[in-house]
Amino acid sequence: MTTSDAVPLSGARFQTEPARLYREMRRDHGAVVPVLLDGDVPAWLVLGYRELHQVTGDPVLFSRDSGLWNQWENVPADWPLLPMIGRRQPSILYTVGERHRQRAAMVGDALEAVDPFELRRHAERFADELIDALCTAGEADLIAQYAMLLPVRVLARLYGFADEDGPGLVTALNDMIDGRERALAGQAHLASSMVQLLADRREEAAEDVVSRMLADDSGFSDEEITQDLMVMLAAGHQPTADWIGNSLRLMLTDDRFAASLFGGRHSVAEAMNEVLWEDTPTQNVAGRWAARDTHLGGRRVRSGDLLLLGLQGANSDPQVRTDASALTGGNNAHFSFGHGEHRCPFPAQEIAEVIARTGIEVVLDRLPDIDLAVPAGSLGRRPSPWLRGLTALPVRFTPVPVL
Repeated sequence: MTTSDAVPLSGARFQTEPARLYREMRRDHGAVVPVLLDGDVPAWLVLGYRELHQVTGDPVLFSRDSGLWNQWENVPADWPLLPMIGRRQPSILYTVGERHRQRAAMVGDALEAVDPFELRRHAERFADELIDALCTAGEADLIAQYAMLLPVRVLARLYGFADEDGPGLVTALNDMIDGRERALAGQAHLASSMVQLLADRREEAAEDVVSRMLADDSGFSDEEITQDLMVMLAAGHQPTADWIGNSLRLMLTDDRFAASLFGGRHSVAEAMNEVLWEDTPTQNVAGRWAARDTHLGGRRVRSGDLLLLGLQGANSDPQVRTDASALTGGNNAHFSFGHGEHRCPFPAQEIAEVIARTGIEVVLDRLPDIDLAVPAGSLGRRPSPWLRGLTALPVRFTPVPVL
């Protein structure tokens, strides 16, 4: 791979105009784009829908084993993307073959046993508590005061954490996911919290996700379960928080979804699905590694090259979205939950959907005349090419009493 024409995977345009940026990348480079990560580390960004389907559908040729990477000698020990692209991390993300299938079954079974009525009850209770804290003021930031606090509180309860652990977990997760100077510290806090939770559940089991994972008889170590819990919490919290924020933004700024602000539940589901196509929380994912020399999208991919999954780019591939202005309706053939054997487990997808939809519905129920408090064009995004979410969503509404 030559780096002379590679596109830096950083910069303000990932915040301000990612759709145009992905169109320009596709125009200039095709479906598979040479990119540079922090420190000018080279990789490929797969933007084509067909090409992404090929990469995620062939786990042998395009492996999840990060040990294959041909760039490890160029990666410093304090590289900020190490929490996302770790070497030989003993988590489900980097396990392959039969061991991955066993591990995915353990995680899936532990999540599938979550009672859907209990999940909805937790989500409604925490959402109401958060609305109670802001509803008398007449104005709020629905990102900092709501969306960023809700998913992790629900997930922490399902996993077995005490409610007071939630705020620290939120901070650590955000630091880790943003991939900046506090990424490694955030990862360390998350790991120590998980180790303590496992130790507590080893002493006394409970009716929670962690206890069910520990009871699995597939022989996974505490370190492996700890890593999987970190992956599950990170993958479950931040994208769900951004799903809530991005959906509320769409409903407050797009006339097509105005009906939802007057109690139309159908529009909530439509707005959430539209976000997964047009403004998906998980924009790009690292990654897959080529197990041998191959060709993809007209590019020569070398053994050990890193391929990043361009989920948003593939969702907006003009060969798939021939009319980008049309609503997607019930079409869920997007890549927002991944594809192939490493996709988001279906029970985890269902949990995220319940949390996000409940969170949106509680806002609309409790604050019925909610409106955007700033011009829509002034809403800013976090500086990340990986996850797309608002930095703030200022709203105003008629003050209402605490429940």
